[in-house]
Amino acid sequence: MKAAILMPVLAAQDAVGNDALAMARLLRERGIETRIHCDVAVGVDETTYKPATLPDFAGGADDLVIYHFSVGWPVALDLLRRVRGYRVVRYHNITPPEFFDGISTLHAETCARGRAEIPAIAQLGCERYIGASQYNLDELLAAGAPAARGCVFAPFHRVDALLDAEADLALLDELGDGAHNVLMVGRIAPNKGHVELVEAFAAYVDGFGDPARLILVGKRDPRLAAYNDAVHAAIDHHRLGTRVRWLEAASEARLKAAFLASHAFMTLSRHEGFCVPLIEAMALGVPAVALASSAIPETMGRDGGLAWESADPWLHAASLARLRDDAAFRQHLREHARRRYAREFALPVLRQRFFDALAEVL
Repeated sequence: MKAAILMPVLAAQDAVGNDALAMARLLRERGIETRIHCDVAVGVDETTYKPATLPDFAGGADDLVIYHFSVGWPVALDLLRRVRGYRVVRYHNITPPEFFDGISTLHAETCARGRAEIPAIAQLGCERYIGASQYNLDELLAAGAPAARGCVFAPFHRVDALLDAEADLALLDELGDGAHNVLMVGRIAPNKGHVELVEAFAAYVDGFGDPARLILVGKRDPRLAAYNDAVHAAIDHHRLGTRVRWLEAASEARLKAAFLASHAFMTLSRHEGFCVPLIEAMALGVPAVALASSAIPETMGRDGGLAWESADPWLHAASLARLRDDAAFRQHLREHARRRYAREFALPVLRQRFFDALAEVL
């Protein structure tokens, strides 16, 4: 048996890339010759191969092909139809295009093409369909994937590396100046809800007092300039400029410092296929407040944090104030979140679920 992992782009510090690299490592540990086939590799210490070479390497009846589906890519459809072995689709979700309407025609069209491929992927009759969440798997099942071939486990991640990392002491000192720090980690994009986040933070400052700081960790995409401008406009409208700290490019050391210095993690994202930063907060004991959208309630669980169906900024602001003022409640959330991380998302757990999902072929 040989194994091929297929994806258009393999990038460092990327949730899909981390998942793919971990799968390759685990298969190699089992003695299976494994290659990653992609068009582009960025910042990774991994030899990769062009997709066109996949059938010659792992196209036989005894081989394994795992496709990481997170964007439209007709190449993958063609290859999955041609190979004869055990085909696995790992679905990470694709953002609905309407989030980008009026902001980026390019992003809207790219997402629309990707979501248009969901029925074709679902109806290929692949041997396994694995969702990074039940929310993701349900999309494939609704599009025609066989329920008996579906399963769910969370994406492999680098949370253990974050736990082991040394925090950036200079940043830790800077953020540890007595302000009540609220952290959000995620790229600056309209589905991530940064404008709503600023509104909730402004309500917290206005209604529950200072000093407070909003820490935003995430890359800004120049192609989403209209949305970047909207976030800055919201900050300016509420006169929050001095209370917002941007960390656009955060190493593990700086990310660790941001988590350790924060009193709460808050996300008002309206679309997530899983939400890795949420489990980072769980593992590091930072209580979370979230909008109960898409896969977030599933990832958070019942006691992993506070998730509200309403986007009312005052509700989320009051939640931050409760976490600030109620030490027993804050500790309760921390303990339950850490237990949930250990039970559901720790790497040994995911390793076992990965091999269980592939037991039929392995």
